Order: sequence, then structure tokens, then C-alpha cells
Amino acid sequence: MENIDLTDAESRMRGAVESVRREFGSIRTGRANPAILDRIEVDVYGSRMALRSVANVGAPESRLLTVTPFDPNSLKDIERAISNSDVGLNPQNDGKIIRLPIPELTEDRRREFIKLAKSMSEEGRVSVRNVRRDEMRDVHELRKMGEVSEDDERRAENELQRLTDLYVKRIDEALSEKEAELLEV
Repeated sequence: MENIDLTDAESRMRGAVESVRREFGSIRTGRANPAILDRIEVDVYGSRMALRSVANVGAPESRLLTVTPFDPNSLKDIERAISNSDVGLNPQNDGKIIRLPIPELTEDRRREFIKLAKSMSEEGRVSVRNVRRDEMRDVHELRKMGEVSEDDERRAENELQRLTDLYVKRIDEALSEKEAELLEV
């Protein structure tokens, strides 16, 4: 199987798992986590910018986030962006910083977030399977062109399936962790 290199496939599958884990970070739990604001974009200076590029986000307490703008003039824009986002937090502006108290999650909200996490994990599994499909197609092409033997093709297919199963399992484990975190009271 010296002609078939699957390191690119494995790296793309690993990227899909990391992407799912990053997205899970943006789902809020009962604890303050600055990552829940990562998806927020602010209309400032005539363009849309990531919140983290216009402000410092901190978690001074377990149930409080603070947002300190680099430019005090952008405070209102940041507050508006947080209010209009889907994170479900109520910004409190004191003129210098924005405080975001993290309320207890209701049972309904927990279930909504679990549904969201399940949908994110399904997208990740689809990405992993798409990598497998693309690589399988490439291996079949190599076989058609006579660059690899039938045995090498079969070994590559088996290895791709093993990698797919491994990375889908990692996504499932990340989902289980996120569900446990969301159900924690």
C-alpha cells in the first residue's frame, strides 16, 4: 500500500472533530465561558468584525462574563450585537464595560441546546463521511489507472473505514460530554 497515502484524509477528519468541539464551545451551559461569544460579529467601523477583535472577553466569576471594548466608542455596537445574537444573554452596559450575567438554564433551554449540539455533531459526522467518500473515489481512480493493485485498494478502503469509525466515535464522545455538561444542574 506504499502508493496510497491517507495522512491527508486523517488530518481532514481530525479537523472535522476539532470543528465540532469548537462549535460545542459556543453552546452556553450554566457556567460562564467566553467561547459562547465567539460566533458574535459586531457592525463597527463600517464593517462586520468578530467580537474578539474589538473587545476583550473575560469570565471574572463562574456566572458572569465581561466584555471590555478596545475602543469605548464601540460599546453600543457591541451591546447591540450581543442583544441581537442567539446566545440568550442580557447585556448590562455601565458605560465602560458590558456585564453578561449567566442565568440558570431552564429545562426547555437545556433540551434546545442538546438538540443544537446533536445537529452540530451530525454535521461533523457528515464531514467525516464526505472525506471518506472523496478518498475512496481517489483510490478507485488510482486502481483504474493501474497505479495500485486490487489488494492495495482493498487495504486502503479498510483503513479509510477504520479512520471514519474512529473519528465518528470521537464526535459521539464529544457530544456525550456536551450533553452531560448541559444536563448538569
